[in-house]
Amino acid sequence: MSKKYGRTFHLPMSPGATSDDKIMNDAAALDSLTEVVITEKMDGENTTIFQGGCHPRSPDARYHPSRDWMKAFASGISPMLAKDERIVGEYLFARHSIAYVALPSYFLGFAWIVGDEIQSWDDTLHRFEDLGITSVPLLYRGAFSNTAIRQIIAGMNFATQEGFVVRSAEAFHESDMPRLLAKYVRQDHVQSETHWMQAEIVKNGLA
Repeated sequence: MSKKYGRTFHLPMSPGATSDDKIMNDAAALDSLTEVVITEKMDGENTTIFQGGCHPRSPDARYHPSRDWMKAFASGISPMLAKDERIVGEYLFARHSIAYVALPSYFLGFAWIVGDEIQSWDDTLHRFEDLGITSVPLLYRGAFSNTAIRQIIAGMNFATQEGFVVRSAEAFHESDMPRLLAKYVRQDHVQSETHWMQAEIVKNGLA
């Protein structure tokens, strides 16, 4: 089943939000959770793998040569997925605004969706292991708090890291994404006036 992945709202304190972005009014829903997971936000192309193949954020996106690796990778995953399963992750073959030199893979997963439900983080990692998918780096797991957020921000290098994503550690419906999933993006993240798709392809490095 091909379906566009929902928008991730910015946390209220995210400095990288632009006029086109959606911003959470407050983080009360995250604050009410027993446990959250915070992962690194990678600077790539949001990509979905489903039973019939893969697509970038928009299912009807036009061809781009940088996506050839992703199509080949997805061809090994797609036959193992059920009709209602989707794997969503960051595709990092082409350099955008951050240069990566030692990626574990050009595709790093961050969500496993069955039907309309984003699965728990633990179940997601188990499914990734079954499929041979590497997850985005985990930065924190525990209660959501301003102290935890400040510690994450203080520990990041925004010259080489875009930001982070916080989500419920438990499963939740896709319609709850605006409440239970949010991102923090560095200030002035996009530092080039030329969109990466119009520029020469520069490959990121693998470990």
